[in-house]
Amino acid sequence: MIPLLGLIIGLIIGVLIPYNIPKEYSNYAAVAILAALDSVFGGLYASMNNKFDIKVFLSGFFGNALLAALLAYIGDRLGIQLHLAAVFAFGYRMFMNFGYIRRKLIDKK
Repeated sequence: MIPLLGLIIGLIIGVLIPYNIPKEYSNYAAVAILAALDSVFGGLYASMNNKFDIKVFLSGFFGNALLAALLAYIGDRLGIQLHLAAVFAFGYRMFMNFGYIRRKLIDKK
């Protein structure tokens, strides 16, 4: 429940305080946001299974976001679109976690 509450608060803050990210940083921001959302969905699923650990959630949240941004940076320096690997990996995991959450909610009814 805590990850979902954090997501809602973050969305509200994002809507109320508009901020434009410079185009040069758009790849970094995109993969960092995707990695953070993956952690949120993973935390929500863990919470539904009574296995949520705040240390694991926070380390995954910031670690995944930093790792994804680092991949994007290295890719920029090498001249290749390395950020697509992070987009694929985190996108896949995010949709898998969403599927698990959906099935868990359907089975409860």
